[in-house]
Amino acid sequence: MRCFPGTIRGRIMACTAALTLLTALLTITACSAVFQYFLKESQLQSAEYNLQVIQSNVSADMENILNFTQWCGSSADISQYMKEFEDQTRMPSISSEDSRLRTMALRTYEQLKEKYHNTHSSAYISRLLLSPANCCNYMQISDTVASNTSQAAEMISRQPFFAPLMEAGDYQWIGLIPDPLQTGASQELILPILRPVYNQFNSDIVGWAYLAVSEQMFLDYLNTFPLEEDASIYLTIGPCTYGFSQGRLSRSPSPSSWEVISQIQSPTLDPSTSAANVLLPDGSRRTLITCPLGQEGWSVTQILSTHSRRAQQQIYLSVIACSLLLVGLVGAGLYAMLNRMINRPVGRLLGTMENISKGDFSRDSSIEWEDEFGIIGRGINQMSENVVSLMDKKVEAEKHKKDLEYQILQSQINPHFLYNTLNSIKWMATIQNASGIAEMTTALARLMKNVSKGRTALIPLKEELDLVNDYFLIQQYRYGGSITLEYSLASEDLNQCLIHRFTLQPIVENALFHGIEPKGCAGSIRILCESREAEALGQILVITVTDNGIGMTQETINRVLSGNEPPAADFFRQVGVNNVNQRIRYEFGEAYGISIESEPGSYTSMRITLPYQTEGI
Repeated sequence: MRCFPGTIRGRIMACTAALTLLTALLTITACSAVFQYFLKESQLQSAEYNLQVIQSNVSADMENILNFTQWCGSSADISQYMKEFEDQTRMPSISSEDSRLRTMALRTYEQLKEKYHNTHSSAYISRLLLSPANCCNYMQISDTVASNTSQAAEMISRQPFFAPLMEAGDYQWIGLIPDPLQTGASQELILPILRPVYNQFNSDIVGWAYLAVSEQMFLDYLNTFPLEEDASIYLTIGPCTYGFSQGRLSRSPSPSSWEVISQIQSPTLDPSTSAANVLLPDGSRRTLITCPLGQEGWSVTQILSTHSRRAQQQIYLSVIACSLLLVGLVGAGLYAMLNRMINRPVGRLLGTMENISKGDFSRDSSIEWEDEFGIIGRGINQMSENVVSLMDKKVEAEKHKKDLEYQILQSQINPHFLYNTLNSIKWMATIQNASGIAEMTTALARLMKNVSKGRTALIPLKEELDLVNDYFLIQQYRYGGSITLEYSLASEDLNQCLIHRFTLQPIVENALFHGIEPKGCAGSIRILCESREAEALGQILVITVTDNGIGMTQETINRVLSGNEPPAADFFRQVGVNNVNQRIRYEFGEAYGISIESEPGSYTSMRITLPYQTEGI
């Protein structure tokens, strides 16, 4: 059987193919997005880790150097040396009167040299120079050859950076500069550190300490940095930025001057690290990551490689293409398989259903496969075999319902013969002045008339109360007047509300025979009629029948409402409380019916809930 697009089978096939393709596309798109995200995160994390290695090493080296610088500025021996030599123009000779100064200078120098060699990062201090304020005498430790060594202190004091660094309240960075005490083509870049030396007893400046930190402190770590071919790295020291290339540092525009397209917020980045997408001066869009180096104004920035990312993207695109091809082949195979698995069973099922529609209810065993379609086929066969039986059951159920509703109305008593007989008894009792017999006979006649007259299921409440009155009058003669019945209506309008015929009589009878009679003393029954507003039902009629009899246990209540009471012999007791409850629920729904509240030895209260209906509705 062919699979047309307009059929359910065709739509299933089309939807299956479309869903397969859509799922593949969504999966590949999601995987691609996740891949791109994690690729970028991995690249950022890797770059950040490498930059943090530089940060950790440079920060540790600078901390050692600055600690050494602070020691130079706070050492009592160095301060004393500066103080003693502030007026000396040269080093005293051994035979001079001030030979003790020479000894003190030599002792201070040995101490300085020992501290210098004990500093872990001293290899990066290319020159240390201590000079009194007059710049005539100084101590120097250097691993380079100095020009004009005798005037080194004076040369440093004439440098442009001398005054700003001396007057700064804290360390101030001017960036890398050529060593002012070196000449020639091999002149290296140094980072100058200059701090005043104070008198140990007051705040007077007695000299200064100058340190030249070699650029090699940065190059040693930058040379080992894993840098891709198209990546670049920049070092920022104070206001100056240096690009690293071929093992050298050279002045470069600051990365902060590039146009920032967007900041990158990544959970993998350290709070002190920043990353951004920027527009370079050549118009290319790149990603950079910046990590601080521990000192204020120091940072190292890397422009991330795009070649490695593109190479990985090409690999992933190849994987995506192969995945799409594989999904297409799988989808085609799945389409063919579903077409074979669905078309044949559905065609056979449709044929069987067409036969059923023509009146052929015979069993078709060929549609009972061992799968879900087979379950449907067995269901169709079962349906075809049971359809007549189900219709019969439905008719029987409706008949049972009608029998239940009108059971109280059926009577095999001939009404004409019964009325004539009762009227004869009534007139004979009247002639003989037997008023009680006359009243009782009249009540029984009216009661039997209600049993035998019309088939109307719903009657006004007033008629039902009159029927209860007739029944109760007969029972009063039976019990010798020891029982009483009271009525209470919230309003006269309630008399016109519709109620099932013989709804209250079984309730009153139950109160008499099961409540008051076993008590063995006088009793009373009270009927309260009122209307209420129910949230889900609207206006309802509530009739409460309360007696002061022996009451019921919860087990008895359940038995009464379930219809498990022992069968009774007389006609009226054939219609029990459960019968009344079922009639109400059949007519109006499960929200309506009878509920019972009772306390053993005290009372029983049966509440009947009905919709508020009148004859005019």
